[in-house]
Amino acid sequence: MIERHIILEGIDPASFYGANNVHMQMLKKLHPKLRIVARDNIIKVMGDEDELERFNKVIDLLREHCIKYNSINEEAIIDAVNGKRTDKGTDSHVIVYNINGRPIYPRSENQCRLVQEFTKNDMIFAVGPAGSGKTYTAIALAVRALKNREVRKIILSRPAVEAGEKLGFLPGDMRDKIDPYLQPLYDALEDMIPMAKLKEYMDNNVIQIAPLAFMRGRTLNDAIVILDEAQNTTPQQIKMFLTRMGNNTKMIITGDLTQIDLPAKQQSGLIHALNVLKDVQGIGFITLNKKDIVRHKLVTRIVEAYDTYDKENSKNEQ
Repeated sequence: MIERHIILEGIDPASFYGANNVHMQMLKKLHPKLRIVARDNIIKVMGDEDELERFNKVIDLLREHCIKYNSINEEAIIDAVNGKRTDKGTDSHVIVYNINGRPIYPRSENQCRLVQEFTKNDMIFAVGPAGSGKTYTAIALAVRALKNREVRKIILSRPAVEAGEKLGFLPGDMRDKIDPYLQPLYDALEDMIPMAKLKEYMDNNVIQIAPLAFMRGRTLNDAIVILDEAQNTTPQQIKMFLTRMGNNTKMIITGDLTQIDLPAKQQSGLIHALNVLKDVQGIGFITLNKKDIVRHKLVTRIVEAYDTYDKENSKNEQ
């Protein structure tokens, strides 16, 4: 009898084993000649060599399925045991799958353009109103690159500027202080990566929090770097951020030019960068609009109402 240890890399063991180890129980029933013990991310298997080889191929197929869809089910297990690939069919429009296995894909023409520009350019500026999907799509592209092992890490950054209110002193370490500003990015990550795996990524710095003020001096290699709310950077800050770019790195800069929370006399770094870099080869520019808003239908109406109000007020001032 031979003993072999199989290490589950890149996936959440809880998702793989299922609630109350239901998936492992099924695998045990389908492999009665093997003794199988699963603990943490290690599966210990004992049996003859041929049976072990067959079981190892089953686990490889299920591991690929779990990496892609964040979970496995009875159908996937049966397909794997029968030697079939467990793909549900490839859809060229799907960016990644969420934690429930549902596809995440571009939901508007400009979101499709953002995905296309990401494949062609190493730096992308995505500008648009609230709810247009620019940040969510950027996170999805970053998660896909990480899952496909195209990069080794995801780096998230955002200027710490309050939206018209003073939050006062925030307790804790640097991560505790910056977390409230990065919550929208966390929300997207939690939708795409199982919680246990996300925590592991955070603990191992595979997904990093990089406050803009602490980026100076760094060179960011083998990473997808996302700067969110870039309209609230200064020209000096965004220049410093953009020049952190290293080898095998892609940057996505997102912002909404209608939500600048800087002091009245302070120029937005995003507006400045768009003007300075508009003719630089290798940089993609995407402008999203009200038609791209994918939140509640009221969000579109709210944005339109504010646009109309601002236009009328500007006419009256003239």
